[in-house]
Formats: sequence, structure tokens, C-alpha cells
Amino acid sequence: MDFSVFEEHESCVRSYCRKFPAVLKSSKGAIIKDVDGKEYIDFFCGAGALNYGHNPDEIKKKLIEYIEGDGILHALDMYTEAKGNFISKFQKDILEPRGLGDYKIMFPGPTGTNAVEAALKLARKAKKRNTVVGLMGAFHGMTLGALALTCDKESRLGAGVMLNDVLHIPAPYMFPELDTVKYLETLITDDHSGTPKPAAVILETTQAEGGIEVFPVDYLKRMRELCDKYDMLLIVDDIQIGCGRTGTFFSFERAGIKPDIFVLSKSIGGCGLPMSLTIYKPELDIWSPGEHNGTFRGNQLAFVAATAAVDMYNGMKLDERVKAGEKIISDFLENEIKPLDSRIEVRGIGYIWGIDFSALGEDVTPRVIHECFDRGLIAESAGRKNAVLKLMPALITDEETLKKGLGIIKDSIKAVLG
Repeated sequence: MDFSVFEEHESCVRSYCRKFPAVLKSSKGAIIKDVDGKEYIDFFCGAGALNYGHNPDEIKKKLIEYIEGDGILHALDMYTEAKGNFISKFQKDILEPRGLGDYKIMFPGPTGTNAVEAALKLARKAKKRNTVVGLMGAFHGMTLGALALTCDKESRLGAGVMLNDVLHIPAPYMFPELDTVKYLETLITDDHSGTPKPAAVILETTQAEGGIEVFPVDYLKRMRELCDKYDMLLIVDDIQIGCGRTGTFFSFERAGIKPDIFVLSKSIGGCGLPMSLTIYKPELDIWSPGEHNGTFRGNQLAFVAATAAVDMYNGMKLDERVKAGEKIISDFLENEIKPLDSRIEVRGIGYIWGIDFSALGEDVTPRVIHECFDRGLIAESAGRKNAVLKLMPALITDEETLKKGLGIIKDSIKAVLG
């Protein structure tokens, strides 16, 4: 199959296909195949939507059984067996063991940006204040409320309108000499700062699109304390880095904190099915019926897949598997990648890592991505000027495939630099 049908009729807004020019046909586990039979190791992972890999048998079996049994496929937010099963499983096996059993689960719509929009509306409604604090470098979505929090220039320009009611402060890695928690406290308390008291602070505990920047535990703890001190809500965006990506099911677990609100999407849908959650403390459950809604907030197939995914996560002990794989990735990047050029930086956590080529020029990362693709691996870029190669293997990736993928990356970097 050639590309003409896409190039002639599909919108020019398409993006990933420009980096990965192949017509994909099938996939299994950590491997994708195109129509010509060429295999690619997937280190892109649907931008975090495929933590359990492609077509996992455990999830696929449940989906097929549900469809063959004429299970209801669309029900808005009505009660269904599939939704009830998911809520029960998620509450008992994920939330309760982490001390979050009393949190309320909201189904705002099928994508991550819907979950962020609901979180923003709820925070502003609860605190009766407009301003929300976001961090520079963040990505929270492409609808207007979430886009107001998102920082990259190109995305913001696409809005075509002013993006209001957000105060951006530096992320902790941007100015190491600046105590950004103290800076925010000064903005809140100084009567000459010109800053209204915020309703909430929203952050990713690891900025993914920001360049794989892992926030220190101390920073996360202090931000939690600051929000408590000044009656602000702490919102954690776990859309891309949740569902086990950082080595714990929720990324904030490593800091021992509990957000007031947190949002999930991508891999919460099990195997790439659209689904998102806004989860919050019970005292924040102040919605009027239908005050926030959406036609596809009840994706029944996603409920089935997500329920099976919880069993898969716990049954395969993916938290332990990710921590073991983290060491393989970390050691390889430190011992095999960094020595290729002293200007290369590496950073990450769990199964999300970045190789930063910023100091080598803007053309290096896209060339490495192209080389990787030609050699049979798909990986994406992130960060300022897209200078960071982002590695996101599926959590189920076996050690042999993981090492093979890392080897392709090394060979590709050598080809570009050499």
C-alpha cells in the first residue's frame, strides 16, 4: 500500500506518520509489523497508551467474550455491569491498597485532556478562585483549559485565542539556584506580588513532553505541604506517566504524597482503548448532576479492558518488572550511550527515559529517530526544540527485546555522530 490515500485525503495536521513512514498492519507485545512484514520494536508505546503492549492475550480474550456476548457498547453514564466491575476492581486492587479507597472516580470523557478539563473546573468550583498554577515545560492537553497549562509555543499558538487564568512558575530543574516552592509562597503571600491566590497547583511528577525531567521527592513533598498551608488543591497529571510507567502504579507514590485530584488516561484503557479518569477526595464531590458530561464518557469496551489490565498488572508483578528493567536501561545509557559523546545527557525513571542531544545541535535527534526507524525501532522526541530522544518501552517488554532495542539506539547514534 502506498501513502497516496493518506496524503491526498487526510488533513495536514497528521504528525507521527511523517516521522514513521510505514503502513502498519499488525502488532503483538512489543513488536509492530507493517504491510511489507518489516518488524519494529516499539519504544513509543502509543505515547504511553500501551503499557501492557499490543494485543495482550489476557485483555483481548475478555474483549472478544464481551463482544460475542452482545455486551452493551454505549450507555452514556448509566449503570452497566462492565462499569461496575471496573469500579469494584480498581477500588479494591489499586486505590484501597494505596490508601486512596475513599476517593471518588469520575468518568469525564475518552481522552486525557477531558480529565484535565474536569479537574480544572472542579478545583475552581471548590475554591471559588480562577487562577491555577502550572509549571513551565508542562504538557496537559490540547483543549483550551488544558492548553492554557501546556507550555510549548507551537501548541499554544494553535489556540487562536488568549489562554487565561494560569500562572506558570519555573519547574525545579530550570533554575537549580531558585527555590521555586519558596518563590510560589512569596507570590501568594506578598501583597505587592500582583498575583491572586490560586485555586490549585497542577504538575506531572515527571515531565514527559518537557524532556523527561524527574522531579525530586523533596520538591513534591514541599509542594504538597505548601498547598495544604495555603488552602490550594494539588492536582497530579498521571496521564502519560501513570499505570506503572515510573515503577509504581501512580507516579506520586514514590514521594509518599496524596494529591487532592489526579487524572489518568492512556493506559488506563487497557490496550489503547479511549478512557480517562478524574479521581478526587470525597469532600470535593460537589458536582451537580450532568454539570460536566460527554457522550462517550462510558466506553464499555474500555471498562472491560481496564478491568483485565488491573489483573494483568498485579498478576505479572509489573512494578517489580519495571524496577528490574529500569536498571538495565539506566546502566546501558550510562555505560554505552553517554561515552559516545561527552555532551550527551541521560535521565529518567522506570520505563521512561530521555537521551538529551541539546548540546549537539537541533538536527541530531530527528536524524537518530530516522536511523532507529530504518533499523527497526520506533521512538519519539520530546523537550525543548524536540532535542530529547524519548524511550518508552511497553512494561511487558522482555529483557532480550529491551536490550535489542537499546542496541539499535546505540548503533543509530553512532551512525549519526560518526
